[in-house]
Amino acid sequence: MWRILLLTVFLTGLATPVLAQDLPWQACRGAIGPAGPVLSDCRPIRDFIDPQGRELWIRSTLGAPADTRPRVLYVGGVASSEAWFNGQRLGANGQPGATARAESPGRYQAIFPIRESAWRPGGNMVVLHLSSFHGGLHFARPMSAIGIGPYPYAQQIVPLAVTFVAAGTLLAAAFGFGAIHAMRRTGSSLILTAMAGVAALQAIVESLRTLFDYSYPLHAWRMSAIWALAAAFAILLVSYASTRFLPKARRLMTGLAIGMVGATVLLPGFDLKTVWALILGAGLAALPAAAGVRMRVPGAQPTLAWLVLFLTLALGFPEWLADLSYFLLAAGLVLPLLMVEVVRLGRDDRGREAALTRAASRPDRLTVASARGVELVPIAEILAVVGADDYVELRLVGGRSLLHAARLDGLAAQLPASFLRVHRSVIANLSQVQRLERDGDRWRLHMREGAPLPVSRSRQPALREAMDVPPPAMTAVAP
Repeated sequence: MWRILLLTVFLTGLATPVLAQDLPWQACRGAIGPAGPVLSDCRPIRDFIDPQGRELWIRSTLGAPADTRPRVLYVGGVASSEAWFNGQRLGANGQPGATARAESPGRYQAIFPIRESAWRPGGNMVVLHLSSFHGGLHFARPMSAIGIGPYPYAQQIVPLAVTFVAAGTLLAAAFGFGAIHAMRRTGSSLILTAMAGVAALQAIVESLRTLFDYSYPLHAWRMSAIWALAAAFAILLVSYASTRFLPKARRLMTGLAIGMVGATVLLPGFDLKTVWALILGAGLAALPAAAGVRMRVPGAQPTLAWLVLFLTLALGFPEWLADLSYFLLAAGLVLPLLMVEVVRLGRDDRGREAALTRAASRPDRLTVASARGVELVPIAEILAVVGADDYVELRLVGGRSLLHAARLDGLAAQLPASFLRVHRSVIANLSQVQRLERDGDRWRLHMREGAPLPVSRSRQPALREAMDVPPPAMTAVAP
């Protein structure tokens, strides 16, 4: 686990920080004239470019490049765009307009090539026409990047590859925990299945911007999904830690996590929402883990160490949490837990085999195998055995019942002669019978406690003979 976590810090320094050179921009009043854009009343943009719910004209001036490498204008954000360079139209991404009806939504990312002949020795003017009427949600910073840079620009290959590896690892862990849950039906394995699956799905959604050139209105759905998945992981993390180390406070901690993590939806900016959802989840999960360390619960100490490291990296490098380090940290948690669970299941199986061996020498008891383990049940305490698909239900004295992983036919051969099959799905313990009674055109076998059992017509003669009861024509049955 420590190798994976240290790899997170190392890979943080390998990623490409920017795709293109940012430019100082001015917002203007603009219109398209015969010779290109006509701008007036230009003022510097001191904060950020925001075309949401309006039509926006912006311009910037830059010098000529020092080399002859091809250059492009890179525009990424929630907007349709149209670009000019020194009065020459570079192209359009969708079609910006003054209203939603006039606008045709473009892609979230667009690249406009700049011909080498278009550059001038002195100043060069870039003009952008933007609008955003189909974003769906209001973004705190709608434009991720607008700038000019070399082409092809440096791709973020290493972070993307690492994210894919982490996603594959998390999917494999989800499958492993799902298989464990199918065999053992434990609550912790189900939670870990969901945690690994949610983290893997978020890694896939996070990579969509690099892999697919989607339309900008879909960006709101993508960012909403990223926050929702991060919030789900955070809540599941708290639920797992509480279930594992402080079960008495599980409902309280899970409810607290739902409230606090859910409140991050009110924060500005989806990156901030996502980062704080994960930070709050890890912080709340650290409380039951710390309690487990105090009570010396096995596994609490490494879990707490992982959570502390998670919080340290999240608070120290928040800009990398949602994009890269979170997926590595999630994989670093679920993989060791999967290995521990596999080892524990092996020990449980060996213990079950030993219990079955010991039970073979106890003919007065029935060895009941279920998802939770093995229990030796005194045969005298069994009222009836009722078939339930591939399982049987053992109805016991005192109102208790157990599910036994056995078939009714096989179990009938194991039980002593005091047990008789009275229905195709029922075996009754005759030593616990009170009476046989008519119920309309049907018969019911009343036991010393519990609900009466159905009796089929074909099995009535054998039952009457075993109970030493005359047939109906010879005796009256009590109403």
